[in-house]
Amino acid sequence: MAGRVVFFVSQANYEQAYQAASLGITATAMGDEVFFVFAFDALRALARDVFGKPHTEREAAESARSEGLGVPSPARMLSEAREMGARIIVCDTTMKLCGLLAADLGTRVDEVMGLAAIWKLTQGARTLSF
Repeated sequence: MAGRVVFFVSQANYEQAYQAASLGITATAMGDEVFFVFAFDALRALARDVFGKPHTEREAAESARSEGLGVPSPARMLSEAREMGARIIVCDTTMKLCGLLAADLGTRVDEVMGLAAIWKLTQGARTLSF
């Protein structure tokens, strides 16, 4: 039963990024309409191409184990989910609060929209926060 899933992603560290990206790519592969709404630390990390990089020794060990298991990085899963149709959305106000311009994000995001439009995406959707 396909539906819409909205992932609110505001944390940039490995564990939260892994959870959001792995669930998002799975939902996309299963036919759900998937939106990742990036904000704050996750948005800044996305802009710098460091989303999902380990922040602690424990996360570095987890990341190394995942590589050993052949599990893709959070950034790669996010990219592959986008290739399958998932979209990365950013709130225009949040982008400005983070000190970013749309040009800073380049092709890393699919759309910058207002909060009212993001709110409408959640109607009838499953929502998860990371």
